[in-house]
Amino acid sequence: MAKKVPVRLCLGCREPKLKNELIRIVRSADGSIQLDLKGKLSGRGAYICRRVSCFERAVKTKALERSLEVSIPKEVYDSVLAILNQEENG
Repeated sequence: MAKKVPVRLCLGCREPKLKNELIRIVRSADGSIQLDLKGKLSGRGAYICRRVSCFERAVKTKALERSLEVSIPKEVYDSVLAILNQEENG
């Protein structure tokens, strides 16, 4: 029997997507923020589509900060944007 992939909500477009189609950003127990590209790190997670427009909307509305209940360092935003640009430009 095939394993079901959980569905999560993108913080940019607010659409439900399969978890493996999203980028996860995690706040760990010590309060650090990091990207979780494999979806395995423990901590509170927030999800964003792999589209630059969704990422920009989530940043503009501070949806990631509200979801993780902490301010997000610029380096994390830069890392996500670099991954998205790389994927879009193939």
